Amino acid sequence: MAAIPTQRDTDAPPGERRGRATLPGSPLAPGSARALLRAALAEAPGVPARLADDALAVVSELVTNAVVHAGTDVEIDWLLEETGAFLVEVRDRHPSRAPRDPHAGEAPYDVPEHGRGLRLVTTLAESWGVTYRTGAKTVWARLPPGGSDAPDGPAPGPALEVAEELAPQPPRADGDRDWLGRGALSFLAEASDLLAGQLDENLVAALTGQLIVPRLADWCAVWLEDEASVRGGAAGGPARVWHAGEARTEELRCALEKEPPCPRHGLRSGPEPYPWPGRALGPQDAHGTALSYRLIAGGRPLGTLVVGRSGPMGFPDEITGLVEDLGRRVALAIGAARRYARQATISAVLQRGLLPGAVAEIPGMRSALVHEPCDRGGPSGDFYDLFPAGDGRWCFAVGDVQGKGPEAAVVIGLARPWLRLLAREGYGVADVLDRLNQLLLGDATEAADAAARALVAAGGRPPASGDGPQTRFLSLLYGELTPHDGGVRCTLACAGHPLPLVLGPDGGVRTAARPQTLLGVVEDETYTSETLELRPGDSLLCVTDGVTERRSGSRQFDDGDGLARALAGCAGLGAEPIAERIRRLVHDFGDGPPEDDLALLVLQAE
Repeated sequence: MAAIPTQRDTDAPPGERRGRATLPGSPLAPGSARALLRAALAEAPGVPARLADDALAVVSELVTNAVVHAGTDVEIDWLLEETGAFLVEVRDRHPSRAPRDPHAGEAPYDVPEHGRGLRLVTTLAESWGVTYRTGAKTVWARLPPGGSDAPDGPAPGPALEVAEELAPQPPRADGDRDWLGRGALSFLAEASDLLAGQLDENLVAALTGQLIVPRLADWCAVWLEDEASVRGGAAGGPARVWHAGEARTEELRCALEKEPPCPRHGLRSGPEPYPWPGRALGPQDAHGTALSYRLIAGGRPLGTLVVGRSGPMGFPDEITGLVEDLGRRVALAIGAARRYARQATISAVLQRGLLPGAVAEIPGMRSALVHEPCDRGGPSGDFYDLFPAGDGRWCFAVGDVQGKGPEAAVVIGLARPWLRLLAREGYGVADVLDRLNQLLLGDATEAADAAARALVAAGGRPPASGDGPQTRFLSLLYGELTPHDGGVRCTLACAGHPLPLVLGPDGGVRTAARPQTLLGVVEDETYTSETLELRPGDSLLCVTDGVTERRSGSRQFDDGDGLARALAGCAGLGAEPIAERIRRLVHDFGDGPPEDDLALLVLQAE
């Protein structure tokens, strides 16, 4: 998530510290805001722990309200005054929507997806308010020095183990009242962080059960709905059930699945009464209270949450409100996980369509390739191909499109078929690049811009700077192979791409082309090709910049001819061992995983 990091303002008076951050209006914004503020307060000497906790909770809730109600970028300004008081302002770009006051009531079908809102701010702040300006709304709050006088609660824990730490079992009645102070606020803030990081809806459901049982209820159940079950009017699919006494879980699940909740008020998050499954719980828990909450995000029902408490006491109003707030966060997390799953599926289909189903086998040559997209959830900007072109010729390509995602996929989807078509029509290497260059300056740019506009309209990402068409650059290494007695004739051209290297049987390494201009940059560019002979034992290595520009601190893998030295160490190896060794060396060069797509092709004459 892009953000302007919180910084100390050098113009602040002595003894005061201030900072500012701008965050995209997404469900991850509250967690990012907490992380930025937590780091900033840690650098400020003498900030009481209670004030820091209060500041994090208030900032989290104000950002949550801004994201849900406005959906625009969120600006955060904070000031730690010399007196020790803390002032925060959260600004969005949707002035017509005010934060909801939970004490004012809401219409039955109004389903705001907010946090604890003014209830929390009122609890922790000594004063707060809303300021409207043209095109913007600012909600501010001032916290007293030392923080509020709410009772201390459990410290937040750092997945399923964390969920249990966030929700330890309290004594009922008095325990509820004590915990519903600061402890409940910490619980909700940390639960938001925990849920926001999950990209699997089943794990979100599992975390929900761990968070609720036994802290808020004796048992709970989650039904996740698809479109078919929504049209049917009842919760669909199997129930995911948790009980404080694990021995009762299976019997309770069987009972609940026979009577799934049927929401009576459409798009309302609840709570609604649910029949008590006393027969499944045994005589000691024959009576109790169960409530049903609709899980709604973006105006769509995603599932239903049912919670139950044994005994005559039922649920205090504060607990029902807390579960409702948690349910909204669960719904947002489920919605985000489903969007990610849809995008991952689309990307996988795109990726399969952009790459050849199989590479050609060339007489008298061995080949090996490695292709590793950096973003597992999106199409890669790198591509490759190896195909027969007729008349005893085979052609290969390794390319890298500017950018990633749908725009890059459109360019690859045009470039790769054109390469095959032109090659099979008999065009030489240089002519293929000339014509592909013209294509990129026309049809490919238009199609990629259309894809970018469609992605923005669908909410996939914010628009890039500038509204006009953007040129789509393509770096490409393209060549033609003609096997013959005694070796393989290779004609190739390199357009703005890392130069190919040839490894001889004796370990000598040489470059095999000269650099030329990127495709899609200069309209009247004329490309040229070069021809070399690959003798038996010679290996041609073609890579993308994900290999050469792999970083380790300030150093890159190809600094000081690093790739050539790595290739020289592969003397005597076959095509596949060479590819694997280079891949491993690239991965081992940096501390973390590669930050760019990686592709390499090895062609070895036998």
